[in-house]
Amino acid sequence: MGRMIDGVWHAGKVTEDSAKGAFKRQESGFRDWVTADGRPGPDGQAARPAAADRYHLYVSHACPWAHRTLIVRALKGLEAMIPVSVVDPVMLDDGWTFETTRGGMGDPLHGADFLWQTYARARDGYSGKVTVPVLWDRETETIVSNESAEIIRMFNTAFDRLGAADGDFYPAQLRTEIDAINDDVYDRVNNGVYKAGFATTQQAYEEAVRGVFAALDMLEERLRGREWLVGDRMTEADIRLFTTLVRFDAVYHGHFKCNVRRVQDYPAIEALLERMLAIPAVAGTVHLDHIKTHYYASHRDLNPCGIVPLGPDLPWAGLVAGG
Repeated sequence: MGRMIDGVWHAGKVTEDSAKGAFKRQESGFRDWVTADGRPGPDGQAARPAAADRYHLYVSHACPWAHRTLIVRALKGLEAMIPVSVVDPVMLDDGWTFETTRGGMGDPLHGADFLWQTYARARDGYSGKVTVPVLWDRETETIVSNESAEIIRMFNTAFDRLGAADGDFYPAQLRTEIDAINDDVYDRVNNGVYKAGFATTQQAYEEAVRGVFAALDMLEERLRGREWLVGDRMTEADIRLFTTLVRFDAVYHGHFKCNVRRVQDYPAIEALLERMLAIPAVAGTVHLDHIKTHYYASHRDLNPCGIVPLGPDLPWAGLVAGG
């Protein structure tokens, strides 16, 4: 997948972070915050004030981490306040690009060809991964954050005074329970499918896959007789799980060899997926064409010919873009 070292882009394989067999995800390199009034973030992070049209969001429709930010942006009605640019779905030796022939939107801010150029602009000598999402500050000409878990919390509250839509997806009274669910879902499901897909030893792969399905079994049991993971309405926990669920049968089941069961084989989990897809703001963020093209055409060390499968036949495909 490549990375920057001392400000210079270096191409690489998707398994380059699995040198000892097990995939190890790198930490995000930009962790500042946006708050309503510019006061420090929740853990004392440097912050900037919320403002309409000051921030720009770079995403991939294929990426589950970036997808989180698009969902909360849509649910909070922030589309006009926070413009977005979508990168090309295919990521090869140059990393994420601003090519426009397959649904990418180009870079309206700087006219860059590659996302790594945006990182280079933000920090001289940057070393690390070049990932989406990226929340860019047009006033200070730098990256605020490339950590999706934190960007969605900024979107959740920071822009409320500026007319964001109602809805709190991280309510104070449920935060302890949401955090506990998020931690487990991140480790065994969101990142678990990558630990399976990018494993380079049988042992690492089997350990990851067992974790994925043990977690899905637990979630199925939790969702029986209830609509949402925590409380009586959608929260951040549902959103963070959803972006993996919507990719599971189309990509992770086959491409990442997470093929013990499908999401369709879990009635309560499938019901949660379809319940969220019934919300137009959520369904409008799902682009199956970008999702399948990215994984199958980009990961050439896993799928050398880059052939994108026609299937599977998903019961909800007609509800989403590019289905």
